[in-house]
Amino acid sequence: MPAVTVDNPLTLPKVAASGDAVARPVLAVTTAPSGFEGEGFPVRRAFAGINYRHLDPFIMMDQMGEVEYAAGEPKGTPWHPHRGFETVTYLIDGTFIHQDSNGGGGTIENGDTQWMTAGSGLLHIEAPPESLVQSGGLFHGLQLWVNLPKADKMMNPRYQDIRGGEVQLLASPDGGALLRVIAGELDGHQGPGITHTPITMIHATVRPGAEVTLPWREDFNGLAYVLAGRGTVGAERRPIAMGQTAVFGTGGSLTVRADERQDGHTPDLEVVLLGGRPIREPMAHYGPFVMNSQAELKQAFEDFQAGRLGTVPAVHGM
Repeated sequence: MPAVTVDNPLTLPKVAASGDAVARPVLAVTTAPSGFEGEGFPVRRAFAGINYRHLDPFIMMDQMGEVEYAAGEPKGTPWHPHRGFETVTYLIDGTFIHQDSNGGGGTIENGDTQWMTAGSGLLHIEAPPESLVQSGGLFHGLQLWVNLPKADKMMNPRYQDIRGGEVQLLASPDGGALLRVIAGELDGHQGPGITHTPITMIHATVRPGAEVTLPWREDFNGLAYVLAGRGTVGAERRPIAMGQTAVFGTGGSLTVRADERQDGHTPDLEVVLLGGRPIREPMAHYGPFVMNSQAELKQAFEDFQAGRLGTVPAVHGM
């Protein structure tokens, strides 16, 4: 980790908050519980225990792995439905194949992102390729769920395949932090991901002892999740480590700093920064459906059971 990097961050465009920007305070730091998803791959539930008013428009995020599979061990998910939101799969290490009942999908690996707008609904499967199942290997990534506003919940499904080489690369002024803008924008620099709900998604690598203070849209919330390493967040330097999420308050900038010493597993602090404009609509969420009311949830289940979200292809190529 990470899959997408540069030899010299000082060659990249620089980003820094203005000196008069109001620093966002850290409201809370939570620790993600561990669990299993799909056919049994390990995950950390990054947003567990965080009030939704601090997450909106984000619904959930799982860190998948990091795990070194032996031959025959790699796992995925069975066919399952989605409606009413977007799934974002960011694969840092390994390979995953996606397919849906509409014929969409593709292969992502080593820094790629697959952005699936479920919209009105589809059936979906994700699994490692047969070659990885046979050989084993490293698997590590994130899956983020982004809510859709009521006006877009029943839109036609859509895929975006974002190659790792397409992300917008930026750096802090001293080169101590490498920033990968996957979606949204940072200080006028636009990432490749097209979102219906305005958000920003960044994977930052911060070298030991380095600090980065980024401009942050005041109409967005602010979250930081640590993939690996340890450091501090906020001007108050609140400690944070792997598997923990920081919730920021309001303001025009946020700060992340890497400890001088990292553990033996990772040389740097690896952190995902998220911000989005809250939708502020009623949310009814159960399993794979995210709607605005219980009646809409009931309709989603009935449509799924009646086959109106699609049918599993006879041959899916997994």
